[in-house]
Amino acid sequence: MKKISILIPAYNEQEVLEQLYHRLGKLANDNKAYEFEFLFVNDGSRDQTMSIIKDYAEADDRIAYVDLSRNFGKEIAMIAGLDHVTGNATVIIDADLQDPPELIPQMIKFWEEGYDDVYARRNSREGETWLKKFTSKTYYQLLQKATSIEIQKDTGDFRLLDRRCVEALKQIRESQRYTKGMFSWIGYKKKEITYDRDPRAAGQTKWNYPKLINFAIDGLTSFTTAPLRISSVLGFIVSLIAFVFIVVIVVKTAMFGDQVGGYPSTMAVILFLGGIQLLSLGIIGEYIGRIFNETKQRPLYFVEEYHAKSVKKSR
Repeated sequence: MKKISILIPAYNEQEVLEQLYHRLGKLANDNKAYEFEFLFVNDGSRDQTMSIIKDYAEADDRIAYVDLSRNFGKEIAMIAGLDHVTGNATVIIDADLQDPPELIPQMIKFWEEGYDDVYARRNSREGETWLKKFTSKTYYQLLQKATSIEIQKDTGDFRLLDRRCVEALKQIRESQRYTKGMFSWIGYKKKEITYDRDPRAAGQTKWNYPKLINFAIDGLTSFTTAPLRISSVLGFIVSLIAFVFIVVIVVKTAMFGDQVGGYPSTMAVILFLGGIQLLSLGIIGEYIGRIFNETKQRPLYFVEEYHAKSVKKSR
C-alpha cells in the first residue's frame, strides 16, 4: 500500500484545527487504497495549536508532528516537514483550509499517471483585497521576466510532490528560502490543476504587507541577478546623460557666454544622482546580506519534539 504524507505547517491555528482534522479524516476514510500520514509542523505557535495537535496524535496513529523550538517562518517549517515525511508522495497544504483537501484525490490520480509535481493553480482568490490581488499579479509578472525558469502563476504551496521531488528539495539548504521558485527550479514532470480558493475557515492571516514585501525581495534575489544588472545599466545611462549635459554647458558657456545654472539645478542633479547611488548600493547590499547569511552555515531549524507512529523524540 502506497503512503501519502500530508504536510501542514501551522502557526497559531487553534481555531481551524478541528475542521481541518475532520476533513483530513474524511479524505483518508474515502481513499482506503492508500495509507495516510498527517504531519503537522508547529512553527512556534503561541496559542493552543500544539496541545490540540498532541491530543489528536494520542488518539490517531496517522497524526505525526514536528514541534520547532521557535517560530522560524513558513518556508523553514516546510523544509522541516519535508525532512520528516515518510510517504511515497507528499501533499503540502495550509492549515487555514483555503486550499481544499478534497482536491487531493485528483492530485493522487495524476501522480499515479506518472507526474512528479501536481500543483494547484487558483482560479479565484476569495477573501483577498483587490490591492493584494493586483500586487501579487504584478510581482509574479516581474519575477517571470527577471528569471530564466518558469514560475507558475497564481500558484502557492498547495501541491503533491513525488518522493524524488522531496529528496531534491531536501538537498537545497538555503537559509533564506523561496520555495515557490525551488519547485520550478528542480524540474521533473509537472501537472497543473485549477480550483477556486476559499476564504480562511477561521482565524487571521499571518501575512501582512511588510512580510509579503520581504518575501517578494527574497524571491527576486534568490533566482535572478537582474536587479544588479538593472542598477549597472541605470548607472551607465545616468552617467551618459550627465556627461552630455556637462558638454552642453561647457559649449554654451564658451561660445555664447551663458552663465552656468545656479543652486536649484545643481541641487536637483546632486539629489538625483545621490538617489541612484543609494538605490544601487541597496541592491548590492541585499545580495551581500544573502552571502553573509549563507556563509554562516547555521542549521535551518531546531526541533523541540518529533512524534510519529513509532517514533517520539525530544531534542
